[in-house]
Formats: sequence, C-alpha cells, structure tokens
Amino acid sequence: MDFRIADTFTDSLARLTGDEQKAVKTTAFDLQMNPANPGMSFHKLDNARDKNFWSVRVSSDIRLIVHRTSQGLLLCYVGHHDDAYEWAERRKIEAHPKTGAAQIVEIRERIEEITVPKYVEPESRGLTSVPLFAAVADGDLLSWGVPPEWLPDICAANNEDGLLALTDHLPAEAAEALIEFATGGQPQPRLPTATPGAGLPLDTAARVVAPDVGDSRQKPADPFSHPDAQRRFRTIQSSEELERALDAPWDKWTIFLHPAQRAWVEKDYSGPARVSGSAGTGKTIVALHRAVHLARTCPEGRVLLTTFSDALANALRVKLRRLVGNEPRLAERIDVYAMDAIGERLYKTAFGSLQLAASEDISTLLEAAAKAHPDHGFNRAFVRSEWNNVVDAWQLRSWEGYRDVQRLGRRTRLPETRRKALWMIYSNVLAKLVTVGKVTRAGMFAS
Repeated sequence: MDFRIADTFTDSLARLTGDEQKAVKTTAFDLQMNPANPGMSFHKLDNARDKNFWSVRVSSDIRLIVHRTSQGLLLCYVGHHDDAYEWAERRKIEAHPKTGAAQIVEIRERIEEITVPKYVEPESRGLTSVPLFAAVADGDLLSWGVPPEWLPDICAANNEDGLLALTDHLPAEAAEALIEFATGGQPQPRLPTATPGAGLPLDTAARVVAPDVGDSRQKPADPFSHPDAQRRFRTIQSSEELERALDAPWDKWTIFLHPAQRAWVEKDYSGPARVSGSAGTGKTIVALHRAVHLARTCPEGRVLLTTFSDALANALRVKLRRLVGNEPRLAERIDVYAMDAIGERLYKTAFGSLQLAASEDISTLLEAAAKAHPDHGFNRAFVRSEWNNVVDAWQLRSWEGYRDVQRLGRRTRLPETRRKALWMIYSNVLAKLVTVGKVTRAGMFAS
C-alpha cells in the first residue's frame, strides 16, 4: 500500500501550535507503520462528496483528514474538528479527465455557499465585458488541467480580478496556464492528453491498465505519476523520509534541482538559449538556478529574471529567497520582475513619467469612436479584439500599415473596404491617446 502526503497537509500542519504538531506527527508515523492498527480511530465522513475521505482522531479536537483506498493512504489535511471536516466536505480527489493527473478539486457548489456568491462580476462598461477566454475551446482549457466543473466560471471571467479570484481555487497547473494565457502567452497542454482511468475516482483509475507501445506487458495507469500530480503529492518510502518531509516546509522541496537538470543550468551557451519541456518538468526551477549560477559566475554583473505577471514574479522571489537566503549579497544582484513592471521601469528611465492608458480608457475611446462611425458593421467585442490583437499589438499607426498587415490567427477575413471602416475608429482612438498624452502597454514596449 502506497503512503503519500499532500502539500495541503504540510501547509495545514504548519498552522498548528507546536504541541499540536507533535501529536499530528506521532499519528502520521503510526499511520505509516500500520494503517490497519485497531488503535487508530478512523471515522467515515458521511457529508463528504468523496467517499474515500476519512478522519483520524489525533486529540480531543484535532482531526487528520486522509484519503483511503485499496491502493494507498494519502494524508490530505489536519486541523481543528470543524475546520477539518469542512475542508473535506468541500473537496474531492480524482484523476483529471483530460490529463490523467491526480488533483484535489474544490467542489463548485459548496464554494458558492461558503465564500462568495459569485466570482466573476460582469462589468457594466460595454467593451470590457468580453470574456478573457472567449476564444479558447473547452477542450483546450481541459488540456491545461482545469477541472470540468470550473469551466463555466473560467469562461465567464472577463477581468483580472475575476480571474485571480478563480485561480485561488484551482490546481496549480490550471491557475498558471490561465494566467499565462491572460497575459499574452500560449500555455502548452498538460501531457498526456489522454490517460486510461482519467476522470475516474482514484481507487478506480489506479486499477485501469494502460497499454505500453512496443511492450506486450501491461502497466497500471497511476494518476500520481503525472508530473503535475508530483508537484502536490509525495510518496513516502520510509519513516526517515516522512520525518524529513514533516520537518522541512514543502516549498523547500520545490526548489530542489535534479542532477539531470544541472547540465542545463551550468552549460556555457554561445548565445540565447531556450529550454522547453512539458508541464511539471522543472523549467521554472532550472531558470531560478540558472539566474543564481550566472550571478555567481559574474560577480560584477546583475541578472534579470522575468515572467508574465506580478503574481508569478512574487512567487519566484519567494523561491529565490529560499534558494539563496543565506547569501544576501548574491541575492541583491538578481532582479525578478514581471514583464510589464520591467517595461515601466525601463520606459521611465529613458523617457521620464509614464501615463498608461487603462483598459477602461481604451474601452471608452473605442466606444465613442464606434458611435461616431455607426456604419462600420462590427460588434463591440470584435472592435476591441481587433484593437488588442492587431492594431495595438503591432503598433500600427497608419492606414497603409493596417491595410497591409497579415492578421495571422484571426478568424474573420477583412477585405480592404471593411478594414477602412475599422481604421476610421482606430485612427480616432490613436489621435485621442496622443492628445491626452497616454500610451498603451504595447506602446510602452515599442517606445
């Protein structure tokens, strides 16, 4: 029987008092040594959606939530009685139907009752109500690891606040992919895209057999073997390993560099290099260690590590502190910024003050210009999308530039006459921006 711990368990353990933690660790060791010990007080959670959730009594008030199947025991959460039970009743553990990775999934119906009635507030302003993921098919969202029951909320998200509220309740790989797409990136599918047993409860999925191409033998499909699952679940082989896992914060393990990755970190490249790989293969960890390696080998230089958003940049700073927290002089030569933040910094250094046009500013200008040219024949969503993805993205400043640009990836074909009608709108917006002295983010980078 496999014995595993989840990152949610170590996180919740850290919130208890010292004496409570000692009692929990004793119970965890007892469970690892003999989970069938009659002295262990297991209680089935009748109100939990996932029928494999059980509570284990640690003390008069502390309860340990475990996920127990015929294949293994998973330590999921620990807390005071009511808190622990509520955590389990709001979650289930299953293999994702697209990726096959084991996930801890929050149950959407209970989220509405317990926290806020609605995550995504529709904006009243006309052009800002375009959903962020309107152009993304459900199949693509699933391939990023989004749980199926959260698809309606994801598809309704139309602003950054709504998206960030959602990502707090999603598996890490799904949250990262959604943020990457919303900030202009193109997430890669979480492979494998089809796994025998995916979408089934873990006790069923683990028994499904997957054919091994070129091998007549059959191997069981293990939802915990997926790279995304290994980010949040750890298989414990011995009592010594369990002791280390409970004593060290989970995040200490997340900055570990596998020996096979060290060659990429320390290689002497002759120019720019790109390291690619599927989800969960350690690209971020390689980038962190590469930044530290460069700072060490170039003692007079500074290193810049960039990412898509402020949230991801903050996460990288935290990991960087864990990696070189005992080397402050080295750490102070490594800057970690989101692309927008470093763009603003460089712009102000070169040109002085920066007046950014907010999304609401652009919406107002587009709407007013569209009303001034009512015969253009396009809906507001298309007008905004064309601005974001073509005019502003390519920094087109003349009719000739817009007329001749290749609109790669745009589904709606536009002959010259229709482009002319749209350019009447966009040229008006561009003139207004110049008048008020504001630039868009794309314009900031192009300056």
